Amino acid sequence: MITDFFVICSAGTQRQVKTVIESIEDQVRDRLGVRPVRREGEAGAGWWLLDYVDVVVHVFGTEERSYYDLERLWRDAPRLGWEDGSEAASAG
Repeated sequence: MITDFFVICSAGTQRQVKTVIESIEDQVRDRLGVRPVRREGEAGAGWWLLDYVDVVVHVFGTEERSYYDLERLWRDAPRLGWEDGSEAASAG
């Protein structure tokens, strides 16, 4: 098994991608006391990865998400919905 969950999201600009990454790291650290075991990506790369072992978070620029199309690669995996109004959806 690679991981239990993939979270795949995208943002329209590099600044937004950076903000998403920082927010995820801050929220997971503050709420769960956990830091990623691995963080990959670099400024301008358009694709960042945060590895929390059981959960791997992919944050893409819009074009990169379309190009790499991870949803197609993992199409056989079950998809979980995101509940509107949840803490995560309203965190900011």
